[in-house]
Amino acid sequence: MRERKIDSPTSISKRKYDHLNTALHKQVQYEHVTTGFEKYRFIHQALPQLDLTTVDFSTTFLGATLRAPLMISSMVGGIDEAGRINRNLAQAAQEMGLAMGVGSQRCAIENSGMAETYRVRDVAPDILLCANLGAIQLNYGYGIDECRRVVDMIGADALILHLNPLQEALQPEGNTNFSGLLEKITDVCRALPVPVIVKEVGFGISEQGAHQLARAGAAAIDIAGAGGTSWSEIERYQAQDENDNNLAGSFATWGLPTAQSLQMAKKGAPSVPLIASGGIRSGLDAAKAIALGADIVGIANPLLMAAQTSADMVMQYLTALIKGLRISMFCTGAGTIEELKHTPLLID
Repeated sequence: MRERKIDSPTSISKRKYDHLNTALHKQVQYEHVTTGFEKYRFIHQALPQLDLTTVDFSTTFLGATLRAPLMISSMVGGIDEAGRINRNLAQAAQEMGLAMGVGSQRCAIENSGMAETYRVRDVAPDILLCANLGAIQLNYGYGIDECRRVVDMIGADALILHLNPLQEALQPEGNTNFSGLLEKITDVCRALPVPVIVKEVGFGISEQGAHQLARAGAAAIDIAGAGGTSWSEIERYQAQDENDNNLAGSFATWGLPTAQSLQMAKKGAPSVPLIASGGIRSGLDAAKAIALGADIVGIANPLLMAAQTSADMVMQYLTALIKGLRISMFCTGAGTIEELKHTPLLID
């Protein structure tokens, strides 16, 4: 029998508010772990034989056409402030032809009044939109029905199941029974009428993990490596006493750097589309990620900051990043994303 463990909607919302406030106002980026992309350099082509303006970075992902290989990663929902942020993110995704995921919808399952904080289809009718649940909830009373409900709730095209074992282990009363979870993920992948993406929250996916998820039927894997936002640091700020603070702080260097995790996942699941996220902050980072095996890249924290203000601020950031991607492709002689995937890199 599955365990049934449900926090009150109030406690879930408070935790979401605390997490959002911490992510926005505290230093929660990795300080001693980098993404690993700085170790790689492209081979510069002085004669790229391309017109910069004709570089084509459009791509197809899970059957959807994206004008750039970018996804606004899952971040927020379940609190009033999240509704405005999600709508700003979605409006930017619609204008720029990108994919987007919403934050975990567990809060809206437990409290239907929070569903509106995730709904964005009225401002983003055409985007590849992904619903989101913690995979661990499949071991705590959730099943296929809840997965369908979050997809239907926002008119999503896919479902993200996120994995966060370290975060749960650091939370007081966290959900830490991950035994048998792979079988339940397999059941969801088989039963759900939309593709299932499985992602980490910022500590990376190993070769073994990618292989397991490929066998489970994951339509895509978001490796979400170390180097960007550290959820152990976010939990450190939530610590109730010095011992818990020190415990979370001891994991400040935990995780697989994004570039390393990406290559491991590619080896473990060579036929599964990969999303590279975790500390990607520039178009050059995005280009390197694609050259190392990613199909698209995901971006979170900088867009969260921008979305506090407006959709225009989100688009300004993304426009600059896309310009960097275009120039990176141009200077390597890659006129398309497919050519970029086969562009050689030098290890520094």
